[in-house]
Amino acid sequence: MRLLAFDTSTEYLSLALWLDGRVLVRDLHAGQTHSQRILPLVRELLDEASLQLKQLDGIAFGAGPGSFTGLRIACGVAQGLAFGAGLPVVGVSTLLALAQASSADRVIACLDARMGEVYHAAYVRDGNDWHEVLAPGLYAPEVLPAVPDADWVGAGSGWDSYADALQGAYATQLSQVLPGRHPSAQAIAELAAPQFAAGQGLLAAQAAPLYIRNKVALKTSERLQGGLPK
Repeated sequence: MRLLAFDTSTEYLSLALWLDGRVLVRDLHAGQTHSQRILPLVRELLDEASLQLKQLDGIAFGAGPGSFTGLRIACGVAQGLAFGAGLPVVGVSTLLALAQASSADRVIACLDARMGEVYHAAYVRDGNDWHEVLAPGLYAPEVLPAVPDADWVGAGSGWDSYADALQGAYATQLSQVLPGRHPSAQAIAELAAPQFAAGQGLLAAQAAPLYIRNKVALKTSERLQGGLPK
């Protein structure tokens, strides 16, 4: 199976070309330049593999949660490429991609959502699959949902930005924290491959981002009344 995968949900830009398990990758700190850099890098990967886009079996993208602009870029690029080449698409949770890349079996995935909040989810590995213990949500770092049992691994930028609050919340339940992690396109491809193989790819028009934060700006009165909607 040949898949193109990418993620633009954070300040990093990650791309992967999945070739029956062999993977070509590009990972870089893109800042605010995702929209300018992603298509040239797609072309670079395809040229390295001597492939045309229409020779692929599908396109996978980081659907979110993450940066509002970044999610729109990923979804828009996935739709545009898929429309042009007649390919199916699969959107993959960025938090699940963090879990997949961690090599752990119990993961609390947490991305810095800015504005004093984090995107958060918890997963347990079951063979080659993942069980969602806590669905993706938006929280203040000081008010996080409880997880059962112990031996959890923390992964994602939220653990870097709010280390004291997160480690305090789960202190007795953590076995390890993996710093400096962002959603990787390789993990997205690994998660998407079984879906494509099972015929679960979507039409390009059905691709959609996963927004958790519905508003990126609030009036002062709204902030005083409890902040952003969850």
